[in-house]
Formats: sequence, structure tokens, C-alpha cells
Amino acid sequence: MDALSNITVRLGTTADAPFVVQCNMQLARETENLSLDIGNVRRGVDAVLTDHAKGFYLIAEIDGRLAGQLLITYEWSDWRNGMFWWIQSVYTVPELRHRGVFQALYSEVERLARQAGTVCGLRLYVAATNVEAQKIYGLCKLHQTDYLLFERDDVLSRSMG
Repeated sequence: MDALSNITVRLGTTADAPFVVQCNMQLARETENLSLDIGNVRRGVDAVLTDHAKGFYLIAEIDGRLAGQLLITYEWSDWRNGMFWWIQSVYTVPELRHRGVFQALYSEVERLARQAGTVCGLRLYVAATNVEAQKIYGLCKLHQTDYLLFERDDVLSRSMG
């Protein structure tokens, strides 16, 4: 039996908010050793789930059990006259890892991007130390670019509540 055959992927709904918040909280702990403000995360998740102009979540299930998620946000490219979809907040429930959850989510992203017709590319960022994820992304034909990510997140440092 194909590893992906029992994985279903669907668009996230407001009913998925508690799962998405839990995943995002755990993701921050696992990848950056951060403890996020759960209320702020909930408001951020709700903002996406209720306004698809901000993005959308895809939810993966294995035999009806919530297994993983990812978030798509958008970036307009004037160079390409198209939209990049950024893959963010990728998380698989620990006991369900290595079962093809990300591959199933990513396949749906590709399908939806082709269907949209305005998507010029897919992007994501990954921690330099997350070698396991980098291998999986490579298997999905994503490749490392020559760009470095620079960030300043203290300019508008406030909780949007």
C-alpha cells in the first residue's frame, strides 16, 4: 500500500484553530526553543482562518486523525509578474512523522498552485540545523537558493490584540 494512500489533505477551517495553535506552539518550542503567547498565536491563526487574503492552512489527516499542517502566505513578485506562495508553519505530530505527511501536504500545495494559475513559485525557509527537514524538502524538488534571510522584528514589536 502506498504510504500516502491513507493521508488526506484539506483546507483548514475555523474548527481546526485549536489544532493549528497547538502545532504552532510546539513548532516554536522544537525549532527555536521559544514559548509563544498562546493568545497572540490564537489571534494570528484566527486571522488567517477567517481572511484568506492573508493565506490559508492545509490540514493533513491519517485515517481521520489530525496529523499535520502547513500555512501558505503570499508574496507578489514584480520580476515574475506572479505570486510566490510561502510555505510556513510546517508541523507534523511527532508520533506520525516519517509517514509522508509533509509530502502529502506539499503535493496538495503544488496542485492548488497549478490550479490557481498565478503562482510563479513556492518558497520556504528552514533552520540551517534542521538537516532532516532539508532532506525532505530536497525530495520534493525544493532547492536551496543563494539568498540569505535577514530579519528585524522589533520595529513594530507589539502584540496585535
